Amino acid sequence: MSDQHADLEWRDGAVPVSTRFDDPYFSLENGLAETRHVFLTGNDLPARFAPGFHIAELGFGTGLNLLATWAAWEASGQTTPLAFTSFEAFPISASEMARALAAFPSLSPYADKLIAAWAETPTLETLPGLDARVILGDARETIARSGIRADAWFLDGFSPAKNPELWGAALLAQVARHTRPGGTAATYTAAGFVRRALSDAGFSVTRIPGFGRKRHMTTARMAAP
Repeated sequence: MSDQHADLEWRDGAVPVSTRFDDPYFSLENGLAETRHVFLTGNDLPARFAPGFHIAELGFGTGLNLLATWAAWEASGQTTPLAFTSFEAFPISASEMARALAAFPSLSPYADKLIAAWAETPTLETLPGLDARVILGDARETIARSGIRADAWFLDGFSPAKNPELWGAALLAQVARHTRPGGTAATYTAAGFVRRALSDAGFSVTRIPGFGRKRHMTTARMAAP
């Protein structure tokens, strides 16, 4: 386990909230629907799925995004393992993960495997059926050392107003450097400084309708070769 861990409280007994960042881990309305809208649809998935497709993520959290993507990957007919790399500074415990993911019974076949692997090691080397890893530590340092090249990014840190370190220009420039040509990124936030940082990093940035009460979100695409 990382030398730093998440500090949680529970809203309505089911929604984990980070006390460090005063922000919930997923939508209080419908976390799974938000994940699908923001990160799957926002990256034009599952239409772009293909063998060898690699997703990277800032902020692993409860693992909800991984589970929703894993289910979509299998439902789309892919037979090779999905490559998924996530960067997380403050991992939650396996028991906290189980409590949070109980809110999404449709994902339980995947959640059971994730929780078991997470209990062994939160870097997920033991998760069957996926080429997954969680890289623990400060993403501002770990992305540069990761060596990955992602086809799609899920930018899912806590609110930029409360967790600005995960939305800085230097970090988003690292995201761009670790994105394949034609690759994409999506995030629930439409904060102007985030969109400008993505644009300055080389992405073509678009503001589109957000989920639920969030009027807007952001998608970004790297130029194709």
